[in-house]
Amino acid sequence: MNVRSHLPKIVCILGPTGSGKNDLALALSEKIELEIINFDSRQVYADLPLITAQPSDEEKNRCPHHLYGFLRLEDKISAGRFVDMAEKSISEVLERGSVPFLVGGTGLYIRSLIYGLVNIPGIPQDIYQEIEAQCQIKGVDWLRQELEKVDPEYSSSISTMDRQKISRALAVYRTTGISFSDWHKKQNQTPFFNALKIGIWKDLKDLTFDLDKRIEKMIETGAVSEVEKAWKKSGKDASCPAFSGIGCREIISMLEGEIDLSKAKTLWLKKTRAYAKRQITWFKKEKHVNWFAREDFSEAGNLVADFLS
Repeated sequence: MNVRSHLPKIVCILGPTGSGKNDLALALSEKIELEIINFDSRQVYADLPLITAQPSDEEKNRCPHHLYGFLRLEDKISAGRFVDMAEKSISEVLERGSVPFLVGGTGLYIRSLIYGLVNIPGIPQDIYQEIEAQCQIKGVDWLRQELEKVDPEYSSSISTMDRQKISRALAVYRTTGISFSDWHKKQNQTPFFNALKIGIWKDLKDLTFDLDKRIEKMIETGAVSEVEKAWKKSGKDASCPAFSGIGCREIISMLEGEIDLSKAKTLWLKKTRAYAKRQITWFKKEKHVNWFAREDFSEAGNLVADFLS
């Protein structure tokens, strides 16, 4: 007996940033009644739609989109909060007779949704305060190096400047003596959803070329002014979780006169490429992913149709 047969069906489209995940979902929306649910941890911020590559208004008009652009600059998003919201969205989509398509690149979120959250003990507030104080004095890069010593596996899977994730992983280790990666290896192996996972693959060299073009388009369509407005709105608070997204720090450094636009774009591309490489590494370890090249949308569509029949 197939243990998944009685579970709610969802389709997950995953892969590195800029690989065309939303393009596939939109193409399939012309044949399937579906609704897209975000699982990208940066595309949740309301003030930063351009630089986080959120779907455009035209794309949102093609089919319903959920969990994009709802969070304030100063608010945090976590796997637990995501799972709660995603489960609610999935339930509502299924009640409407549509198919939930989860689209994004935050691997921990989709794994937590399908298999449940890891039961990590609560972290005392003084641990977080200690880490925050160290970060203020020594910087995020020092904090990342500390994480690298105790949990190189998780450190290599996240942005080198993602203060929130680095702090969380360090706090877990300092509290429990067990690395964040090892905690997640204890995750439940019985799924809560019958999930079809489709991975969009693209050669890193070709992907880098596309990412470069995407950065240029973001700048042309107002990403610099978007970040400048958000930066001023926050009171120039560098600790705002929203600014941990790649591109934000580089533009802020430019706005503060530390680097010029050319240098900002170079760093932005370098960090985006490195992030894409980490995503590829993460998703290669994900079980039961059906990989397709960017051009194989028709084959992916056939797989989805068979899954839903």
